[in-house]
Amino acid sequence: MRRFFRFLSLGFMVFLCSPQLWAQGMKDPCTWTYEAKKIAANEYQLSFKLEMGDGWHIWSIHAGGDGTLIAPSFSFEAHKAAQMIGSIKEEGKLINSAIEGVEGKVNYYNNTVIYTQVVKAKAGSIVKGTHQYQVCNDMMCLPPRDRNFSFTLP
Repeated sequence: MRRFFRFLSLGFMVFLCSPQLWAQGMKDPCTWTYEAKKIAANEYQLSFKLEMGDGWHIWSIHAGGDGTLIAPSFSFEAHKAAQMIGSIKEEGKLINSAIEGVEGKVNYYNNTVIYTQVVKAKAGSIVKGTHQYQVCNDMMCLPPRDRNFSFTLP
C-alpha cells in the first residue's frame, strides 16, 4: 500500500510539473527585427519589431493588472556619444481586457508590436543593449527571455 501511495504521489508531481518543463524547452514563437533610421540631424529612431506566432501575445510596457505580469524592458549600454531622448514607445493594436487569474484589466499586443526609441548621436555610432520579454498564450506563459541588440547608426 505504501508503494502505491508513493507511486501515486510521484505521478501527481510529474503531472503538475510537466507544463512548466514543456514551456521551458519550447521554441520561442517570436521573431525580432531591428532597424535604425535617421529622422533629423544627429537623431535616429531605433525600431524593435516583434512578430509572434498565432495565439501568442506580449504584455504592454504598461501591463496593468495586479503587478504580477512581466512587461518588456529595454536597457541601453552607457555610451558617451549617444543620448536617449525620451522613453521607449510602443505601437500596435493595444488590447485592454480582463483575463482569468489576474486582478484588474491588462494591456497586451497580439501578432505584432513595434517598440521605438529616439537617440541623439553621430552617424556610425553603435548603440547596444539588452531587452527582456515574456510571451504568453491562453494556456501558459513562457519563461522570460533576454536578448542582446546592437544598432550601427547610418
